[in-house]
Amino acid sequence: MKNPKTLLQVSVIGTILVALCCFTPMLVILLGTVGLAALTGYLDYVLLPALIFFVGLTVYAMWRKKQYDAHCKTSTDPSGSFRHE
Repeated sequence: MKNPKTLLQVSVIGTILVALCCFTPMLVILLGTVGLAALTGYLDYVLLPALIFFVGLTVYAMWRKKQYDAHCKTSTDPSGSFRHE
């Protein structure tokens, strides 16, 4: 079993970035400055599904990390220390 810590980090960073774009005018201002202000009407069609995806990915990564941690605690080597695979 691979360490799911990286997946958790990526999903949390993605969730934070998408949430910032959803709940602040940051992306609207950015699109306006580069001349793509006409696309702001379509942001909800992209950002809300992306937010749902990243929140789901974060929940999945937390579940995987919990399973990984439980697996590592039950796997011990003969010396009694924990063994990470």
